[in-house]
Amino acid sequence: MNLSFQRRHLRRYKDIAKLLFKYGRADVAKQFSERAELLDEDVFAGKSGPPEELADDLEKMGPTYVKLGQILSSRADLLPERYLKALSRLQDKVKPFGYDEVERIVAAELGVRISKAFAEFKKEPLAAASLGQVHRAILRDARDVVVKVQRPEIRKQIAEDLEVLDEITTFLDEHIEAAHRYQLRKIFGEFQKTLIRELDYQQEAMHLTAIADSLAEFETIVVPRPVLDYTTRAVLTMDYIDGVKITDVSPVVKTEMNGAKLADDLFKAYLKQLLVDGLFHSDPHPGNVLLTPDNRIALIDLGMVGHTTPQMQEKLLKLLLAISEGRSDEAAEIAIQISETTEYFDDVEFRRKIADLVAQHSEQSLAKIDVGRIILEIVRAAGENGLYVPVELTMLGKTLLQLDTIGRALDDKFNPTEAVRRHVDEILARRLKKDATPRKVVSSLLEMKDFVGGLPHRVNKILDAVGNAELELKVRTTDVHFLMEGFQKVANRITTGLVLAALIIGAALLMQVQTPFTLFGYPGLAMVCFLLAAGGGFWLVSSIGLSDHKAKKRKRRADSH
Repeated sequence: MNLSFQRRHLRRYKDIAKLLFKYGRADVAKQFSERAELLDEDVFAGKSGPPEELADDLEKMGPTYVKLGQILSSRADLLPERYLKALSRLQDKVKPFGYDEVERIVAAELGVRISKAFAEFKKEPLAAASLGQVHRAILRDARDVVVKVQRPEIRKQIAEDLEVLDEITTFLDEHIEAAHRYQLRKIFGEFQKTLIRELDYQQEAMHLTAIADSLAEFETIVVPRPVLDYTTRAVLTMDYIDGVKITDVSPVVKTEMNGAKLADDLFKAYLKQLLVDGLFHSDPHPGNVLLTPDNRIALIDLGMVGHTTPQMQEKLLKLLLAISEGRSDEAAEIAIQISETTEYFDDVEFRRKIADLVAQHSEQSLAKIDVGRIILEIVRAAGENGLYVPVELTMLGKTLLQLDTIGRALDDKFNPTEAVRRHVDEILARRLKKDATPRKVVSSLLEMKDFVGGLPHRVNKILDAVGNAELELKVRTTDVHFLMEGFQKVANRITTGLVLAALIIGAALLMQVQTPFTLFGYPGLAMVCFLLAAGGGFWLVSSIGLSDHKAKKRKRRADSH
């Protein structure tokens, strides 16, 4: 531990130790405190606190920790559900800073005084958050806008906090088995990149433009567009959209709007963002989704967005289908494919948990199945069994969970699982159309050319290996005895079938030979062969059916355990 560094941030080290002690990891807190020489009585004063207090404690520690709590609210692989629920209510609200600072920052960023740039600029902010605050204004061309202004010195404060967290997560990863097991360093790296991107308002402006263009086809959804000439890294100017929170809509307004269509369009729009565009609004909580006076959905605050690659989009689409149709084996296999296995990975236990999870939800009625919650439970099962899931999967689960809440606020009968099934064909068609671009077709042709050109050489190598007796076939199997037993059963059944066929053919030939011994008026030996064949056939079919029935019972018994 770098003691000089630690002394400069002693208060932060104590805060982290207190959090660890207060929320159920006293063992980690004591190890950390001993290493960092923080054996002060106030670190271990008091008692453990309820999950609901965690959000309050993070708010007191400042903007970096507020954002950390928001990120952790989607990490079902790290925290129990009660903590996720508490953090999901984390309010990113703090006291606003003075208008004098607003004037100074806007003038420095835009290179012009507020009075010159805007026809009107409200001194009282509409809202204040940990990274900045929003003011309503009117441009010289009468365009109604809002201006987001970054807090003074916020970059310096976050840089110091990230430096402390980097040191702490490194220590925990090196000395605490649980931190290493759950890949704490990787999670911190993802959080660091997310927070740094959120500090750049120019990137948020790009996200606003991209998502607004993507969702332009939806008449019921609106996204504010940025004013690029009035946007910098610390100042973001965008369209003002009037509206109320989805959860605050009055019953009278609900009777006047088409809630079912709004909910369905919103869910379809997010599926398009997630599984086609690869850029999606990753924080659609009720405060960021408004209902406008003309009964449209407005998406605001696009500081937090998620990205998905084309390969990840395909896997996520398959996972959604597998979950919605109750295919547990396929869901587990896809989760493993898109994740990173660690030294603690338990394949058998993970698959068993996913089978139990999907079976539990399959017993519910279709309207009660919550796809987002199932995904978060899959993420939790992965973390418990040594599987490091990508951040895209956790964000997908959290996003779908929030969409479920918003959808039910718009329409009590909204069913996200049915929405997935209803729109999957169109999503697949869009993906195929997106992949069928001239550039990708040319790329595929070039790859085919390389394959065909190299094929003779590869075939020659294989034939040379065969001719020189150098070709080896390696088969890896987990249970040779089980495979051999299966092969023996198949061979026995084939042999029995051949014997029965021979009896039938022989009996048919013997029918032409008249003998003194008859049975039912036919040659006796031929009839004996027919009866033996009939009895053997009945026995073979019965044994196959009984064996399959027992196998199904064993599988159901194993799944129930």
